[in-house]
Amino acid sequence: MMDMTGKVVLITGASRGIGAETARVFAEAGAKLGLLARSNDAVEALAAELGDVALPLVCDIADPAAVSAAVDRLVVQFGRLDVLINNAGVIEPINRIEHADPAGWGQAIDINLKGVFYGIHAALPHLRAAGGGSVLTVSSGAAHSPIEGWSHYCASKAGAAMLTRSLHLEEGETGIRAMGLSPGTVATQMQREIKASGINPVSELDWEVHIPPDWPARCLLWMCSPDADMFVGDEISLRDEAIRARVGLA
Repeated sequence: MMDMTGKVVLITGASRGIGAETARVFAEAGAKLGLLARSNDAVEALAAELGDVALPLVCDIADPAAVSAAVDRLVVQFGRLDVLINNAGVIEPINRIEHADPAGWGQAIDINLKGVFYGIHAALPHLRAAGGGSVLTVSSGAAHSPIEGWSHYCASKAGAAMLTRSLHLEEGETGIRAMGLSPGTVATQMQREIKASGINPVSELDWEVHIPPDWPARCLLWMCSPDADMFVGDEISLRDEAIRARVGLA
């Protein structure tokens, strides 16, 4: 396991699913954590579970001023920032383009794409001050292939993937390691929402085929290690058996 003692990690969408499991994995590795999410009760409960190493940050990722204030609060609390994990994301409202609600479609862009930018923009000065760090963004196969009913999700994830590449181009030489992680289908609440939609082949998958959320969490920890340096500026797929073996996943 990568030793994160002395490192400070900000996780967005930390209240459940991949985000919550990532918090647990990084806490076990010795990191101090900023847990950013809109859900006050859930993020407070997770922070209480993890103890003094975790700071709950109740914040709407789609609000740039609130994101900046949350990042500043984390740095005041723990003195630095070393890793940003852009995990916050939504799959609703699932619908074909002709039936899509423009407001809901736009809100997904606000969270899944603009929220990633807001986090990066707020974190960059602190990452530079720490001498570099890692920006890890949870991506999706939907960033690269269209899926019926997911125009908002595909478009936002594709934008976030390009944002990761842009960050690498602009900041790679400053010691900031930008990478994406495409985890595949994960057994979280999002998959329950997808299942309920019944709109495309992903919604028809059996629950047993989804990987547990601690797998992408453990992969994100591995991505902070020098062993992942060859993937900087790129996107890692957890469907790749070679990657699973390097991470130590069954």
